[in-house]
Amino acid sequence: MGASFSPVTDDPEFVNTPRREFNLWFDPEAAHIVLRAKWKKIVCTPVDISVKTSMTQELLDRVRRGESPAARYIGRYTVLHKNNYLWDELAAAAWLDPSIITKTETRFVDVDLDHGGNWGDVLSWSGEDKPARYDVQPLTIQTDLDLPRFYKSLLDLLNAPTPRPIPH
Repeated sequence: MGASFSPVTDDPEFVNTPRREFNLWFDPEAAHIVLRAKWKKIVCTPVDISVKTSMTQELLDRVRRGESPAARYIGRYTVLHKNNYLWDELAAAAWLDPSIITKTETRFVDVDLDHGGNWGDVLSWSGEDKPARYDVQPLTIQTDLDLPRFYKSLLDLLNAPTPRPIPH
């Protein structure tokens, strides 16, 4: 969960720096190492798809009707603000059920490590545009989702009974 390419949003956080995203910007050197590692596959849930989600009052009201400890906790402690993106929830739901994601693209991604004004910004290339000297891996980037299905999945997970501990 991280990266930002070109989010379609009026959120002022991304107006001047659309390629800066907290998870990669917080430790660009670590992100750089991860993005160059020889993983079998890297799937990215970026800002671009996350800003399509929101914990709305209507969704929160539906969560509050739940009886599970998770639903009660979220219902009690969630405070709504202007933008209530469900970044991590989307990444987790897509991991559990990849069919929630309806569109992806492949890009090669790195992070700007020059200690100037763009330090920590996301760099990306298509396969045709990737500079030869960059030893970065292809990322599967999630770009669209079945939003009603995602919300249903979120509600189902929040209202699921708490699993019992496995006895030793």
